[in-house]
Amino acid sequence: MNGLVAGSIYALTALGLTMMFGIMDIINFAHGEFYMLGAFFTYLFCVSLGIPYLGAMVFAFLAVGIIGIVIEKLSFKPIRKTRPLNTLLVSLGLSVFLQNLSLLIWGPDPRKIPSPFADKVIEFWGISITEQRLLVIVVTVILLIVFYYFIQKTTMGKCMRATAQEPEGAALIGIDIDRVFLVTFGAGCALAGAAGSLVGGVFFVTPTMGIAPVLKAFIVVIVGGMGSIPGAIAGGFFLGITEVLVAGFVSSAYMDAMAFGILILVMLFKPSGLFGKAES
Repeated sequence: MNGLVAGSIYALTALGLTMMFGIMDIINFAHGEFYMLGAFFTYLFCVSLGIPYLGAMVFAFLAVGIIGIVIEKLSFKPIRKTRPLNTLLVSLGLSVFLQNLSLLIWGPDPRKIPSPFADKVIEFWGISITEQRLLVIVVTVILLIVFYYFIQKTTMGKCMRATAQEPEGAALIGIDIDRVFLVTFGAGCALAGAAGSLVGGVFFVTPTMGIAPVLKAFIVVIVGGMGSIPGAIAGGFFLGITEVLVAGFVSSAYMDAMAFGILILVMLFKPSGLFGKAES
């Protein structure tokens, strides 16, 4: 169960990353900061505005998505046709900026989102788990189902898939590439924000909380296959469950080493990733 909880967070975070890379060809090093903003916005809505936890999560999800759209329009769109290095540098600068901005606003002290599910324990089939951790799994499954429907059935989803396959061809048949990029970046940031909102009810919220999860998310994206949505989902759950098994049966000291060990093995024997396609 703990592996499913960790895998849910990795999958949500990695899904946004792989969307940005597959559709926009962007490697966003600031993705962890949107994860962090989701947690802080949930805390803000709960504590300062008195909104119930589940409602605060929804508002935080929307707020982070809107911020992502604004940042894409102001920061990434102007340099879209320049060298890829420029995008990397902008995302790194954005990461430092958002971390320090949150530090200035909320300070360095760890905070805890007051979730009503955090201390309630459910027992079934010999398993004990808090309602908050179970909520992480349930919300993740719901978001993945909604996202799958959005990508497969809606007009925008079809436009996103067409843009990922052939951007120039998509533009020639009348697809608004700028709009697709805005929606992609905003949705990816919102998913990361949702992951942060869920984690904030389990662990403490800090300005640097996004560093470790986004690092694992990059591993998941590479292992699953750059740009592969099924790879991001399967890779996230695989890494989360494997980490918990290693911690439980070997030692928690080897969790990070195991994750990077998997990354090295995949890069050696299948560089395109488990679900990726090798370039010809």
